[in-house]
Amino acid sequence: MPSAPKVTIYHNPQCGTSRNVLGLIRNAGIEPEIIEYLKTPPTREKLQELIAQMGTPVREVVREKEGIYRELCLGEADDDALVDAMLAHPVLINRPIVVTPLATRLCRPSEAVLDILPLPQRGAFSKEDGEQVINERGERVTRA
Repeated sequence: MPSAPKVTIYHNPQCGTSRNVLGLIRNAGIEPEIIEYLKTPPTREKLQELIAQMGTPVREVVREKEGIYRELCLGEADDDALVDAMLAHPVLINRPIVVTPLATRLCRPSEAVLDILPLPQRGAFSKEDGEQVINERGERVTRA
C-alpha cells in the first residue's frame, strides 16, 4: 500500500478556518504534519521560503486584523519589516498555510485546500458552522 503524500499545515488550533482546513485534509485520508506556529514559529528562511512558494506578496501573509499590526504601524512597512514583525509576533502570520506535493497555499477560505490536496475527499464534510463543503459522495458542494 503506498504511503500517504506528505502534507504540512501551519496551524492555529484556536482558528476555525485552520480547524476546518485540518478536517478537510484528514477527510482526504491524510494525517498531516501539524506545526502550531504560535508555539514553534518558522525561521526567517522557512517563512521566506513559504511566501516564495505561495507566490503571493508578503503583505497577503500578514494578519492585519491583529491589534499588534496597528500598534507597530505596519500599514506602510516594507517586506523586510513585515517579515521581521511576523517573526517577532507569530500571531501576525495569516493561517493556515498548507504545503502539499502540488502547491503551497494560504488556505483562506478553508475550501482553498481542496485545490492542492493530492487525494480526493472520502466522504461528507461540513465546516464548524454547519456549511456543507463536501457531499456524501466526496464531491465539492458548489454554491449558486
